[in-house]
Amino acid sequence: MASRPLILKCPSCNGDLAVTKLRCQPCDITLDGDFSIPALLRLNRSQLDFVEVFLKNRGIIREVERELGVSYPTVRARLDEVLDAIGYQDGGRSTRETSDDAATRNRRAILEQLSAGKISAEDAMRALGALQVRNPQKSEREEHQREESEDE
Repeated sequence: MASRPLILKCPSCNGDLAVTKLRCQPCDITLDGDFSIPALLRLNRSQLDFVEVFLKNRGIIREVERELGVSYPTVRARLDEVLDAIGYQDGGRSTRETSDDAATRNRRAILEQLSAGKISAEDAMRALGALQVRNPQKSEREEHQREESEDE
């Protein structure tokens, strides 16, 4: 008998299906019970395709960008989506991640796009300036640190 892909959602209500029976074909033993589904099997087709590309490129985001033809922030967003889907809330990040961490990631992404020639220097300056406006507390903190170092 030909094997069919595992169906994880109910075709009627889209609820999660449970695995309740396993069968060994060679010896015809059947096990009944409530079996958990591995986290990776809960991914949808596009998420599985992304994981395949990510693993094939050994997690090198620049290579994933190139193969998929997408930007660094898009790769990160897809990776976070996969991490969320397999149970690592907030894309696997600690709930203590600060806005400073996010701002650093955003700045790095903008600079990588500039370096790759995907955006102009003017666009990068505008995007970096917009980050500064969105994170005014960091500006105040940096100014305070600068004043303290000048006083020493």
